[in-house]
Amino acid sequence: MVLKNVGTIGQKKILNSNVLIVGVGGLGCPIVDYLSRAGVGKIGIVDHDKVDASNIHRQSIYTLKDIGKYKVEVLKKKIIDINPDVKTKIYKNKFNNKNAYKILNQFDIIVDGSDNFKTKFLLNYLANKLRKIFIVGAISGYNGHIFSFNFKKNDVACLKCFYQSEVNEEVLNCETDGILGPVAGIVGNIQANEVLKYILGLKNELKNKILIIDLLNLTFRQTRFSKKKNCICRKR
Repeated sequence: MVLKNVGTIGQKKILNSNVLIVGVGGLGCPIVDYLSRAGVGKIGIVDHDKVDASNIHRQSIYTLKDIGKYKVEVLKKKIIDINPDVKTKIYKNKFNNKNAYKILNQFDIIVDGSDNFKTKFLLNYLANKLRKIFIVGAISGYNGHIFSFNFKKNDVACLKCFYQSEVNEEVLNCETDGILGPVAGIVGNIQANEVLKYILGLKNELKNKILIIDLLNLTFRQTRFSKKKNCICRKR
């Protein structure tokens, strides 16, 4: 309430906002945690997985008691404990072409916490088509990538503009490369921060940029990219 550029008006904006998080693993956990604590009015959660012992080191909300339970059901209970005023909508089915459009159409801001590029590109396509705000994270080892797209604007490049060719699923894949737990938390928290910036109307967004983080060498850098010819973002 006392933070510059937030105050009472900003807090009301947060309360009236709605956000969908697709994938609630290493990235999704801190995103859900901080957005519910911030007071986001409605949070949607999509994930068909159950908690596994291998998740615990990087998926910060789950504990050993949650193993074998559906992640979305665990998180719904956690959100109630954190902030019972948040309306939570959970989707326990696998996210795919059949249900994606219907789910995304109910939310203004879409946050990618998935661990594969097939899901990321599906989200990118539909968020662009529906003119949503779309925030992407990817992690592996000591590294992270963050993108932030406001598809309400016409001059915004998309995820496919950066990854023009088909992406090998081995790229930024924590399942194959492993990951240091805090890397997921840092990238997820930056994604949550980008969400709140959009809700509050703050500037300095990652427009047509990628934020690349190397936490082994403690480097943060931004790289620009632009709309590509014949990309899907030119065809809406």
